[in-house]
Order: sequence, then C-alpha cells, then structure tokens
Amino acid sequence: MDKFTTLTGVAAPLPITNIDTDMIIPKQYLKTIARTGLGAGLFSELRFNEDGSENPDFVLNKPAYRKAQILVAEDNFGCGSSREHAPWALLDYGIRCVISTSFADIFYNNCFQNGVLPAKVSPEDLKKLMDDASRGANATLTVDLESQEIRGPDGGVVKFEIDEFRKHCMLNGLDAIGLTMVKEKQITAFEQKLSERAWS
Repeated sequence: MDKFTTLTGVAAPLPITNIDTDMIIPKQYLKTIARTGLGAGLFSELRFNEDGSENPDFVLNKPAYRKAQILVAEDNFGCGSSREHAPWALLDYGIRCVISTSFADIFYNNCFQNGVLPAKVSPEDLKKLMDDASRGANATLTVDLESQEIRGPDGGVVKFEIDEFRKHCMLNGLDAIGLTMVKEKQITAFEQKLSERAWS
C-alpha cells in the first residue's frame, strides 16, 4: 500500500447525501477481484448516459475536475453493501482522499486498508470545503495527515480527527499484510522455536 503523507490536488464537490457503494461502483463491475481497471466504472451511472456517452453535468466529467484526487461529499458516504471494490475504484481513478462529515463503518475501514484517506470534518467545515471545491480550476486543497489539517486555496485550515493507529498505518503504507510483515523476524523466530520443540 502506498504511503499517505501530504496530498495536494484538485478537490471535486459531490453535494449528495448517502452515496452508497453501488453508486460508487455498480454491481456489474464486481466480477473481478483485480484492484486495477475499476476506475473506468467509478460512478458510472452518474458519469455516463444510457448510450455510453459522458454526462457533461457530472462533476468528474467537467474539465476542471477530470484529474481530481480529492472528493468533498455529504453525510454517510459509502453506505450500502460492504464491497471492497468501492475504495479500489476510487484509488484506481486517482482519488486518494474523501472528505465528509460521516462514513459507513465498513467502507471507512476498507479505505484504510487500501490507501484512501477518509477524513471526517464538522458540518460547518464541510460547507467551507464544499465552497472551496466549487471553484473549478482553483479548487485545490492540501491534505496533511501528519498535522491532521486540510488547507484551502485561501489559506484557511480545517482540522480532522483520526485514530492514532490508523494514522500510523497510513503514514507508513501499512495494510493488514504490511503490519504482519513488520513482525516477520519475530514470527520466523517463533516458528523456529516451535519447530525445534516439536522435534526434541
């Protein structure tokens, strides 16, 4: 998993409440267990019309937001089914951070396991960030995980809370497997002792 330290990028406003995982990545894309290629299906029912053409009104299809790395969304982002494909699709598209007032628990946990930072902010701060994200080409935010700050284009600063353990894992690029590999020497030593006891 890639480390997350500081991210400066275009932030796309998504003023929709209760964005569920089926909206993030519809069910027809769940046939694969590969983590790559899913970006093409991200928000596909919003991004594309029935004939496959782009919906020009959807934010990620607008020129200023095509390279967005941050989403600013309303309450309860990631609700619905517990598909890990949702953070996979966000990451594959290039989204490294989602900012909201609240997240569904399973989606929130899945984000940390896949290198996507879900940043929780207050409703007042979300309104400020949504305004910042609505500036088109000037909608650039800086998300600093170490200091737990989101800095706006005008120098405004918003703080966000995060569990210290999850913060440590994100800063060091450690998912569940990575955390296990950190203890590889101790695990090998333990297994060696266990093997020696079995043969003695």
